Amino acid sequence: MARVRLNVAERREELLRAAIEQIEARGVAAVRVSDVASALGVSNALVLYHFSTKEKLVAAAFAHAAEADLAHLRRLLGRRTTAVRRLRAAVRWYAPTGQAKGWRLWIEGWAAALRDPVLRETAGGLDQQWKAALAEVMAEGAAAGEFDCPDPAASAWRLTALLDGLAVQMTSYEGPLSRASMLEWAEEALARELGLTRGSLK
Repeated sequence: MARVRLNVAERREELLRAAIEQIEARGVAAVRVSDVASALGVSNALVLYHFSTKEKLVAAAFAHAAEADLAHLRRLLGRRTTAVRRLRAAVRWYAPTGQAKGWRLWIEGWAAALRDPVLRETAGGLDQQWKAALAEVMAEGAAAGEFDCPDPAASAWRLTALLDGLAVQMTSYEGPLSRASMLEWAEEALARELGLTRGSLK
């Protein structure tokens, strides 16, 4: 049966999804352009037509996956409720015990970014967007008098640093700590940054 002819946007989407699957299965270092091509039954040349190098393909795939999580975070933070409720919902989702699906890919990306400047720039930009989204709601809540957060940007950095570290522990060394403990620590950290007790988050 002949393959369905896709337009440029559809083809890129297909290639990015395949690249994400291959990265998750093989890791950034081991994945090859030929792995992505074989998964779709297309030529290496087709993949390279859309993404001129493996590095650009990996960076684009990473951005594609991370932006989906970032869009969900923004939806959570954009709800019509208090800043405290929005931040708690975001932390519970973003924490490694929540429903965010990109942790394995993020950890792969962090490791590969040490040697790949294209991926480092992509990952760094996305990371800044996560922090900025949280800091914006923290500033909004502080301005509304919901809590005391004198430096929302610093609070967002500290909070995401803890969550990133917990994600590495949960993803790479699953078992030593319970999911309940990790979520408790994440919520305690959020409450501390907002000058609240954990109980008041609820």
